[in-house]
Amino acid sequence: MNALKIVRLTAWAAIAIITVALLYVLLNPVDRDQGTGVAAIGGPFRLADHNGQVVSNESLRGKPYALFFGFTHCPDVCPTAMLEISNDLKALGNAAQDFRVFFVTVDPARDTAALLKEYAGSFDPRITGLIPKDEAELAGMARTFRAIYRKVDTPSGYTMDHTASIYLMDAQGAFFGTLDSKETPAVRQAKLKRLLERR
Repeated sequence: MNALKIVRLTAWAAIAIITVALLYVLLNPVDRDQGTGVAAIGGPFRLADHNGQVVSNESLRGKPYALFFGFTHCPDVCPTAMLEISNDLKALGNAAQDFRVFFVTVDPARDTAALLKEYAGSFDPRITGLIPKDEAELAGMARTFRAIYRKVDTPSGYTMDHTASIYLMDAQGAFFGTLDSKETPAVRQAKLKRLLERR
């Protein structure tokens, strides 16, 4: 193999590596706080809860919390996630007595305050429904948390596709991590315990 061919192959290999790296960055546009390696997820929000009270990132400062984007007509993902975190909180006992879980509806057209209150009441009392006032407020909050949702038409009406993870936020309002239904109860509870112990 002559020297020119080796140079060409090396150049093409370098171009391929750079292309793959650029594609990865473009397809995974999660900002990161400089120097911390922590994903820039979360930010300011101010929503009405299912009791008509205002909940904001500022009002929650000082205590860790969890946040989930879902909807009450969800057939499986949402009730599973809420049941799992209810069981996790129960397993943690007094350590999680002040922990709050917020269920942000991605279907405010159907999810009234009364319906969200009834839905949340089916699980742990620490779960509270939050209702964006309009599509712009929902879209802005979802963008801040890197959550996705979209309306999907069905023969009987519509359903919603949405992010299935539960976001964990620390007492300063910074992103701590996520809970996933594929994780074992032990893994989820260990994460929650670390979050609750974090100052």
